[in-house]
Amino acid sequence: MTRFLTLLALVLTAALLARDVDAQGQYRTVASVDGDAVTAFEVDQRTRFLRLVRQPGANEAFALDQLIEDRLKLAAARRAGLELTEEGLQNGLVEFAGRANLELDEFLQVLRAQGIEETTLRDFVRVGLTWRELVRSRFGNRAQIGETEIDRAIGGAGGAGSSVRVLLNEIILPARPGRRNERAQAQREAQRLKNIRSISAFQAEARSKSVAQTRGRSGRLDWLSLAELPPSLTPILLGLSPGEVTEPIELENAILLFQLRDIEEIAVPAAAPAAIDYAALYLPGGRSDRTMNEAARIVERVDTCDDLYGIARDMPREALERGAKTPAEIPQDVAIELAKLDPGETSISLTRANGETLVLLMLCSRVAGLAESPDRDAIRNQLRSQRLAGFADGYLQELRAQAVISRP
Repeated sequence: MTRFLTLLALVLTAALLARDVDAQGQYRTVASVDGDAVTAFEVDQRTRFLRLVRQPGANEAFALDQLIEDRLKLAAARRAGLELTEEGLQNGLVEFAGRANLELDEFLQVLRAQGIEETTLRDFVRVGLTWRELVRSRFGNRAQIGETEIDRAIGGAGGAGSSVRVLLNEIILPARPGRRNERAQAQREAQRLKNIRSISAFQAEARSKSVAQTRGRSGRLDWLSLAELPPSLTPILLGLSPGEVTEPIELENAILLFQLRDIEEIAVPAAAPAAIDYAALYLPGGRSDRTMNEAARIVERVDTCDDLYGIARDMPREALERGAKTPAEIPQDVAIELAKLDPGETSISLTRANGETLVLLMLCSRVAGLAESPDRDAIRNQLRSQRLAGFADGYLQELRAQAVISRP
């Protein structure tokens, strides 16, 4: 009996030690932002949550990068004296659950069934609401939209019986947020490139430095209607003379510059699409040779968006995103790429998850808008939202550059 009790005690002790080691592994630090730790448990929880809500390209690297940004956003809000009330958070939770047509209690049950704790949802919603309020308070006065800008947006989208189209060169520089040296170098390079006035010189730079698919064509794009580009680009492009280059446009994983080659107004207006149907296939490996070759093979095999379903049959559910969205709902970098495509054409210029996921983008169709009087208030709100989003992206990159971020 004594030997049995001793053995039992050893077994129980080993089990407790194993559980303690596992717990330590869950809560080990995987990153630090100005001394504020991000744990493996948080990364696992955020990854599960993002996959549940079908966030494209969601993986552990994506989740970690998002959690690092959360730390930066909340720290900035604290310095500004902003703090979300419990009532405000609760309203945000109810609203978030409502997007899935569920009551909050029902949504929490879905989370628990997937092993996701309520605090994971609370943290996600808290950061989103707090950051939105911080951006509005910090940049709201600088994001006002004047009547002239609305007129230009309407004119560029086919109003007033005419349509404007532009002939552009482009350069896309890789600038992944998690790689501070890469982004800093891209920002310095972009500041140099924006001062180029020679079309041949810009095209030479595109051949040597751009990661866009147009690199082999010296960055040359075909004629693009302003109606098909994000409205935020309209005043920027209309303000250029041939040979001039835009200010660097900060995207999620890249910096984009356009050079104007020519501009013309045509008599037949091009109506802005009411919706754009497109598909995005997310391939792990980023711009590695293996993934780029795989993407090239897929492009050779598909003619329509429906063909991608067969390609993605054995992939995770979140690997393929397909749907029709209004132009305002489409991320700026995606909208820019789609503007270059005809139905059935593809792009592999974009990445996600800090450059670890390649986006194979395909335009399915454009749903034409109805010819009706433009809603000036709607246009004003859309332009203001896009301007605020640009300020927010730039501010976040500034916070990243100033922070001490380590990944043990």
